Amino acid sequence: MSSSDRSHAVDVQDSKTYEVRTYGCQMNVHDSERLSGLLEGAGYVRAPEGSDGDADVVVFNTCAVRENADNRLYGNLGRLAPMKTKRPGMQIAVGGCLAQKDRDTIVKKAPWVDVVFGTHNIGKLPVLLERARVQEEAQVEIAESLEAFPSTLPTRRESAYAAWVSISVGCNNTCTFCIVPALRGKEKDRRTGDILAEIEALVGEGVSEITLLGQNVNAYGSDIGDREAFSKLLRACGRIEGLERVRFTSPHPRDFTDDVIAAMAETPNVMPQLHMPMQSGSDTVLKAMRRSYRQDRYLGIIEKVRSAIPDAAITTDIIVGFPGETEEDFEQTLHAVREARFSAAFTFQYSKRPGTPAATMEGQIPKEVVQARYERLVALQEEISWDENKRQVGRVLELMVSEGEGRKDGATHRLSGRAPDNRLVHFTKPDQDVRPGDVVTVEITYAAPHHLLAEGAVLAVRRTRAGDAWEKRNAAQAAKPAGVMLGLPKIGAPQPLPVVTGSGSGCGCD
Repeated sequence: MSSSDRSHAVDVQDSKTYEVRTYGCQMNVHDSERLSGLLEGAGYVRAPEGSDGDADVVVFNTCAVRENADNRLYGNLGRLAPMKTKRPGMQIAVGGCLAQKDRDTIVKKAPWVDVVFGTHNIGKLPVLLERARVQEEAQVEIAESLEAFPSTLPTRRESAYAAWVSISVGCNNTCTFCIVPALRGKEKDRRTGDILAEIEALVGEGVSEITLLGQNVNAYGSDIGDREAFSKLLRACGRIEGLERVRFTSPHPRDFTDDVIAAMAETPNVMPQLHMPMQSGSDTVLKAMRRSYRQDRYLGIIEKVRSAIPDAAITTDIIVGFPGETEEDFEQTLHAVREARFSAAFTFQYSKRPGTPAATMEGQIPKEVVQARYERLVALQEEISWDENKRQVGRVLELMVSEGEGRKDGATHRLSGRAPDNRLVHFTKPDQDVRPGDVVTVEITYAAPHHLLAEGAVLAVRRTRAGDAWEKRNAAQAAKPAGVMLGLPKIGAPQPLPVVTGSGSGCGCD
């Protein structure tokens, strides 16, 4: 072993390891990239894959949207308690929305937790860990307002070719089923120049796809009183050389204006994809949810988008069984789904969120009724998704090759990629080397409800700077300890699943 090799081995052995467990929405995934960057900047290295809590620091980035979120957290914390007893110096930190909500309760219920921090002060994690170590007592620090915009903090991105770019935090809406505004605060917009500077820097590193991220992304500009700020931002992204794909999530129908549709249609690198939560097709339920649009307004937006962008794939969120929902209300949701013909949907069974107005509303729907309606909705959406996917057969598409999305790719000798409209496509592995981030041209030969197949030979392969970046990162990581991925969802462009079982808010925060 050379002296440099020995030095590297000592460094790895002496370095403290960390693991980040992520729950919830894309905002949390983006925050977890920042937490990882902060920890690595403080000298920690990522724990080997499969360590399952066997790290010097374990961070839980929590979500408060689901009814049983706290039970899940305390169950996981309980499993780590004996491990911490056996491992002197191990530290556990809890952050995110549940930490913002429960604060001191976490340390009372799980006194072996070392640090509790909120959604507004993730940049303090390394300092709080060190303070807990020196003072030998738990540190609970919850800021009431944002201390630093997330994208100004160090990052440890999970993808070399795709990246999140946060343009705003917080939400000004008051949906009765959602607790997020109370935990992430009022909307705060980031300066356009800072956003574009970050995107240009990412492109310089090899990123070719970015996703603009906000709790209510198309309300961007409310801070400065510019109702067209979001469409202007989309057009500005179109002028960045080397940026091939632009996506955004999640918009609100209230703020979906004609200038945004025009910007989507007229900016070549803005992808023909829209994920826009509907929540319900019933005007009565939408009013009870305190959503500011009605079915006609929502379907009108869909019609305008399809008129301007005929190939657009449109996905949504839907909640079944909101308090007071009648059979007639549910039939209106089924009607809206038939009219909208979503390519995919997040479908949720309503569940109570402590602290939300809906949790104490009269007319809570029995579980068996919600389940039956849910199954009818899923069956209808499955049928529509399959029909919409069948329309893709015969089309020639450019796919950006992705990493880790085809669970059976090894057995089927295929690779996987995302079409411009974000549909998942599995394609025959070509003879030449293809890397994540590269672009291939294929013809779609088969459609399933949740994916497409291109079973013929790849028509063309375009090696990209993004593929170069992936290859460079992969080579660099080969010399380091294996990493453990963040929690759900995967990094890269947001990937709306065709169907989500179980319960949730469907507010774009799950």
